[in-house]
Amino acid sequence: MEAPPPLTGLKVIELHAIGPVPFAGMVLRQLGASVTRVSPPNDPGLGVAMRPEYDLLNVDKDARLIDLKDSSGREQLLALLTAADVLIEGFRPGVLERLGLDPAELLQRCPRLVIGRFSGWGSAGPLAARAGHDINYLAIAGVLHAIGSREEPVVPLNLIADFGGGAMHLLLGVLAKLVARSINGAGGIAETSILAGTVGLTPMFYGLIAGGLWNLRRANNLLDGALPFYRVYRCADERFVALGALEPKFYAALLEVLELAGELDHQRQYDPSSWTETTARIAARIAERTRDDWAERAATSDCCLSPVHDFAEAARHPHNLANGLFRDQPFAQPGTTISFPQ
Repeated sequence: MEAPPPLTGLKVIELHAIGPVPFAGMVLRQLGASVTRVSPPNDPGLGVAMRPEYDLLNVDKDARLIDLKDSSGREQLLALLTAADVLIEGFRPGVLERLGLDPAELLQRCPRLVIGRFSGWGSAGPLAARAGHDINYLAIAGVLHAIGSREEPVVPLNLIADFGGGAMHLLLGVLAKLVARSINGAGGIAETSILAGTVGLTPMFYGLIAGGLWNLRRANNLLDGALPFYRVYRCADERFVALGALEPKFYAALLEVLELAGELDHQRQYDPSSWTETTARIAARIAERTRDDWAERAATSDCCLSPVHDFAEAARHPHNLANGLFRDQPFAQPGTTISFPQ
């Protein structure tokens, strides 16, 4: 008999937000918690950019429309919190207090409640009250500067600051507080921000900088596209493959797959004087065949060559399906389904 998800029975209240907070609620829901999303009566959702039936971050949540600016609305929320385990919110600092929902007072009323507080910039400093989005937090965290070509940074998807940094930091704090509650019986506040979560992803790079193994120029380091064996190449069909052959044995296997073992010396892998020629030779060879041809040739080799898939291709890839990473979700429109991450 399959065991229930680990958070089965846990009750979460999620106050309306976009991006990282509903993502955190989605993850808690996937782990078995029941999640009630409290939105204002004129729920803006994601505006015209997204129809509600495609708002995948809020699938399987219980939606409640409550006006927290009204005293009766606050009482409705407080009634929900008396039976809840977790409250997560993503307002700017001080907004919850101005609504009459000071976390310290909530904990007096609901001492086992875990409150996940989440903002963009954090609760201190000159930017605390300012608006921002993923790209802004990346910029201040030093991350945006490191991504792109030598000429200029590029805009990555908001997977880094919003989700990989911020939301996961929030989840970590909430789950840590739940573990502490299981020990001492008391709830508490877990507070973080998108900026804090983003900076929290960067210690390895500061260590590399301190050790003289990373410099501040883009596309001039081990993991930023400078090395010929760790970068993306264009194929004959204008699609791409990604190479990640960092270790010597994987690089040697890559040269075999590319049929370049007789032309390029694998022992010079980390010789910077060879990189210009190596990059040009690998680029020319990969441009001779299609992306899927290279993927097939690399399928049984530890050469760390992968086809660069778009979202739709990723949702159909047999390995992703074999690991249960995607599922089909039917929607209100008849005959419409979409594959999306579990």
